[in-house]
Parts: sequence; structure tokens; C-alpha cells
Amino acid sequence: MQDCIFCKIAKGEIPSQKVYEDDLLFAFKDISPMAPVHILIIPKTHYRSLNEVPTNEMHLLGTMVEIARKLAWEQGLKEKGYRLALNTEQEGGQSVYHLHLHLLGGRQLGPSLVG
Repeated sequence: MQDCIFCKIAKGEIPSQKVYEDDLLFAFKDISPMAPVHILIIPKTHYRSLNEVPTNEMHLLGTMVEIARKLAWEQGLKEKGYRLALNTEQEGGQSVYHLHLHLLGGRQLGPSLVG
């Protein structure tokens, strides 16, 4: 998508603090972190939200989680814990309309909405 900020970040058109990149995914530090570790994992292909990922491409979500776990361990979060969040659409808390997974950790996080 032409005006998508995350697409521009993945293409290197907007600077970011990259922590991971491969053919499918790009991960970078959030510019407004909600925790000491706050990394966003995004697909390089633009999907507006989880709702737009075709069924035959859902394996992408597993790959995103796999990379999130790798990054969490690299950040020293394996033992103390971390949170993954994938917000979908407005009422789900999505603010940037490009599929992205949040990796949060490095401090005690507040209670989630579901237990």
C-alpha cells in the first residue's frame, strides 16, 4: 500500500530501529514503547489487518510468533515472560492498519483483558 507507514518502514523509506529482517518479515522497536521491550513484527506484504490474511497464507502468523519468541529470548525475556498482542480493527485496538504483532516485556505488565 502506497501510504502505509509500516510498508515504508519495511522498505527502508522511513528510518527505524530494525531488530530483525528476512524475506517475509521485518521487526523494529516501537517509537512509543509501552514497555522496556516493545518490538513490532510485521509482514513485508501489506495486509490491512488479520481479517485480510487469506486462509492459504495463515502460516504467516505462525512465522510471526516464531520470530517474536526468538526476539523475546534474545532480549532476555525467556524466564521472566513477555506478552504478544495482535490488535484487529478499531474496537480491537488497532491504530496502524498494517498487520503487526507486538512483543512486550521487560517489566511486570498489567492484567490482560482475558486471563
